[in-house]
Amino acid sequence: TCKCPCTMLWDLHVFREDNIISGYRHPHSSALDCLLSSFQMTNETINIWTHFLPTWYFLWHLCVLCSTLNFLSDSYTWPLLVYMLLVCIYPFTSSCAHTFSTMSAESRHICYFFDYGALSLYSLGCAISYRHYVMPDSWLNTWLHHHFVPISIGNSLLCTSLSCYSRFLEMQFPQRSKAMRTGAFVIPFIFDTVPLFYRVLLCCGGSCCPAEALPSHCYHLLFAILTCFLFTARLPERLAPGRFDYVGPRSPLAQDVQVDGRVLDQGQQAAVDVLDDHPLLGLPLPAALHQQVDLLRAGSWPLQLPALRDAFDGL
Repeated sequence: TCKCPCTMLWDLHVFREDNIISGYRHPHSSALDCLLSSFQMTNETINIWTHFLPTWYFLWHLCVLCSTLNFLSDSYTWPLLVYMLLVCIYPFTSSCAHTFSTMSAESRHICYFFDYGALSLYSLGCAISYRHYVMPDSWLNTWLHHHFVPISIGNSLLCTSLSCYSRFLEMQFPQRSKAMRTGAFVIPFIFDTVPLFYRVLLCCGGSCCPAEALPSHCYHLLFAILTCFLFTARLPERLAPGRFDYVGPRSPLAQDVQVDGRVLDQGQQAAVDVLDDHPLLGLPLPAALHQQVDLLRAGSWPLQLPALRDAFDGL
């Protein structure tokens, strides 16, 4: 019979996190032990479930969009499709990485390599959706508009490589490793959100007509900045080591819900942007569709899908 390994303190440095004292799993667990440990309270349990459960929500959200948008023939919706697919891949990959990261020291590195790669793909998905749906009118057909996605691809490759390489510096140069990994996540975020920052500042300054999705964009930026701060400051477990081993920056109250909540909210705002307008074409959608979108925002998804589908059929 297979038993889930007891949670206990292990001295292997590669498996330890700063200021996290207890709740560690056995550093040489089998795959089955890793799966069983997700049903036991460890310092990775909440990490695992707060990535795994949102994956199914995003898949459901993607199915809803597939039933309301014509992804096959409407090229305008393709960036949204790419974004939603990557949104589904990212939390699932991260959940698997947290689940199987204690099989060995080598498997731990490999798991987090996949985790970093999935996060970079999500960042690339943001760049693709921003390029098509958020880019200001004054930037269309400029050098940045044409090269925005290729530069984002380069950023994703470079930053994935940096974050993976940073794991090999943890033992000898922990501070340098932390700085390199943080920079690897911050650099693509800053570049990818340049159009979004410009749009938010422009609308807040009264130079444009605020869009319906603007509050969601601001909400997204707030959570992203908060996530970065908590990750780099190691709060709150830095203030009370051992008190936040199960609920802290390695769990949803301070990092995972920040990230997954940001993904969830951004998936909604991207869908709203697509449904509201065709900004690159300058063509508003029919009034009937706008009415259905307002009802969707009010929380009446299941009841309004037939009417929404009829509105799209009339395009």
